[in-house]
Amino acid sequence: MSSMPNDSLFKPLPRAGGATVEIFVDDAPHRVASGLNVAAALLQEGVTACRTTPVKGAERAPYCMMGVCFDCLVEIDGVPNRQACMTPVREGMRVRRMDGARSVV
Repeated sequence: MSSMPNDSLFKPLPRAGGATVEIFVDDAPHRVASGLNVAAALLQEGVTACRTTPVKGAERAPYCMMGVCFDCLVEIDGVPNRQACMTPVREGMRVRRMDGARSVV
């Protein structure tokens, strides 16, 4: 799955203190502001596609940013189908984008 260019309207605001955490997205390290949710961190880093659909493989990205639409589902620390917009980042977190249908094996 490829990431699209970051032409997003979501821009990070300056934060007092500038504390950051390191997260891993598909095994690549990213240093992001602490206090962000995973969806915002992904968008900030230019990762706009969180998953692909099971039938057509269409890319899906964070949409509502408030836990209603489920377009931002990702795997976090080995647990699939987590809402990125509802999960705060934390040091060492491992995020994987999801491709298609979840395996039953």
